[in-house]
Amino acid sequence: METERIILGIDPGTQLLGFGVIKSVGKKAEYVDMGVLDIRKEKDAYVKLKAIYDCISEVCKSYGPTELAIESPFYGKNAQVILKLGRAQGAAMIAALEYGVQSVTEYAPRKAKEAIVGNGAASKEQVQMMLEKTLDVKLESRHLDATDALAIALCHHYETTSPVKTSAGKGGWERFLKENPDRVL
Repeated sequence: METERIILGIDPGTQLLGFGVIKSVGKKAEYVDMGVLDIRKEKDAYVKLKAIYDCISEVCKSYGPTELAIESPFYGKNAQVILKLGRAQGAAMIAALEYGVQSVTEYAPRKAKEAIVGNGAASKEQVQMMLEKTLDVKLESRHLDATDALAIALCHHYETTSPVKTSAGKGGWERFLKENPDRVL
């Protein structure tokens, strides 16, 4: 019998934070929930971090995720932006770890888009459309940060169920061949 995993995907942000939850059993992924934490009206940066922590804590209490897949901050022109995103990411990670998540994996935004659409430069709308088809669910356009988070969760599902792991230096073809000599002609 294949193990059921609950994967929480997070698109961290200091204005909008998206989360997506999927159930993964073997190679099958199923939509569970998604949402957006809107903290644009809050001015205090530390109150925003507490709101992120509280939101992710509630999601974890509700769904009991075993794994966290989170978008890694990418470097832009403003170092302050990456610092703020790193703090938001940290608040989400701590909440998830406190509520039982057993592993945390970071994915670059392009990696998740490539896994879902096949194009690392895909638009948020393209990602949403492919998620709807893949997970057989209708998603609202107003939740594009949540669909990004759902894409990160599904990317993690693909990465961890593929016989050839490619992220975070976990092997690739060389490892696959070494671990599966009976499958080589």
